Amino acid sequence: MTPSPPARAPHDPPAPPVRASGPSAAAPAADRTARPVGADAPTGRRRAAGNRGSAARPPLVLTVPALVAAVLAVLPLGYLAVRALERGPAHAWRIVADERTALLLGRSLGLAAAVVAACLVLGVSLAWLTVRTDLPGARAWSVAATLPLAVPSYVAAFAWLSAAPRLAGFTGSALALTLVSYPYVYLPVAAALRGTDPAQEEVSRSLGHGALRTFLRVTLPQLRPAAAGGGLLVALYVLSDFGAVSLMRYDTFTRGIYLSYQASFDRTPAAALSAVLVLMTVALVWGESRTRGRAGHARTGRGTARPAAPAPLGRLRGPALAWCAAVAAAAVAFPLATLGYWLTVGTSRTWDVDTLTGTALATLGVAAAGAALTTLLALPVGVVAARYLGRTAHLLEQAAYAGHALPGITVALSLVFFAVRYAHPVYQEVPLLVCAYAVLFLPVAVAAVRAAVLQAPPVLEDVARSLGRSPLRTLREVTVPLASPGIAAGAALTFVVCMKELPATLLLRPTGMDTLATRLWTETGSGAYAAAAPYAAALILLAALPSYLLGRHRA
Repeated sequence: MTPSPPARAPHDPPAPPVRASGPSAAAPAADRTARPVGADAPTGRRRAAGNRGSAARPPLVLTVPALVAAVLAVLPLGYLAVRALERGPAHAWRIVADERTALLLGRSLGLAAAVVAACLVLGVSLAWLTVRTDLPGARAWSVAATLPLAVPSYVAAFAWLSAAPRLAGFTGSALALTLVSYPYVYLPVAAALRGTDPAQEEVSRSLGHGALRTFLRVTLPQLRPAAAGGGLLVALYVLSDFGAVSLMRYDTFTRGIYLSYQASFDRTPAAALSAVLVLMTVALVWGESRTRGRAGHARTGRGTARPAAPAPLGRLRGPALAWCAAVAAAAVAFPLATLGYWLTVGTSRTWDVDTLTGTALATLGVAAAGAALTTLLALPVGVVAARYLGRTAHLLEQAAYAGHALPGITVALSLVFFAVRYAHPVYQEVPLLVCAYAVLFLPVAVAAVRAAVLQAPPVLEDVARSLGRSPLRTLREVTVPLASPGIAAGAALTFVVCMKELPATLLLRPTGMDTLATRLWTETGSGAYAAAAPYAAALILLAALPSYLLGRHRA
């Protein structure tokens, strides 16, 4: 790679106009050309306004590895197309039109609808209580409302199933999934409440409308986009979940795909069911974007730069506290208490310290490898997405997000298909499992890298290039060091989600190797709750440290 040409000298003609706003865009050409070499290169100037990227084509040192990441991310989609149609469209249609497929469709959509409805009630009510009222200890309740994000769905299902086996089925699945996913609604709604102009609500109250009518007629419409976005995340989470529904023995698409894969050597039924699940995901995203509408609720001026006055709860303070305490107890305290009970029961009879230690080390090893590969693949994609605006950059970023719409079991099936046909030595080996983690969680790492690079001043990269540094050396010596805290945070988050991943690990782990998630799933499936508890506790403890460090970084 030859060094890039030096920056434009003062006597060169001015740069062509670019899309920008503010004083810099309106500056005369003489002012723009009076800068010293390298002090404010045109590319850096253009990108510095809002950290927008350059319209130039990204260099090959970034494009080639980003293309490798994109191909790996879209590989499952290609597998679905090839495998589902392998025996002809008629055979695939017979599977899709089968009565069992319709049953799985109804069960999956019914479960998603019930969980989304419950999460909307929990998320909106808790957000309003902790942000807009004089609830005692509002900050502590706000923290408690976000803690369920750290509890895997299968751990919550294990806790409830071990305490009340009759909950198995739809009720238990809906309960467990609701309690671990309602923060997806709570967080955006609480953020929207903090940023909403309180003047409209005050006008409504001054016109004689009560608190309830003001909330329903004024506040709630402004929260609809945030609530709809959170509800969409919950629906996607429910449709892709495998752990909770498997432990609760409730057949949805993910469990149906897994059982179809295990029951037959013919992979076409599993691929056809996976394709239907992907289409359901795409339809949900499209439907949410259509129902969101174009109506906005932003202020056109500076407005009142003050928080809303807390609404007095009065006689409702006691019920409000009881409601917050009940949700926190069901979502956090109860699973922890259940684990404590089974740990006490099984201490002297079922604990196998050697097996637990080996499983924990295996979990740490594959999760660390998955986080490292995912971050490495995400680095060029995130830099391209942050620094360039062309069609190539857009396509690479969108391709990297393809795995976000795919459940883990679909990604696992695609990699099994690829390994058996084209790379048999890695079949049921650690590298294949690590690749599955990279496909599944590449969007998490790309988002972190992109955000970190956007916060780094692009003018420093332009100075390095003007001094003769190659794109690779600029990336290594300037971009990565500046963005390293955010990249490390993304790697920590990827490490945590890799540890908790279940369906892909079940299908792709090497023979004889278990992770904490798969061991928990196996022991719970046989009803050995005391034997499963140490693995659940170890999983939570191992995930706690990187989660704590991640929280400190973002604080």
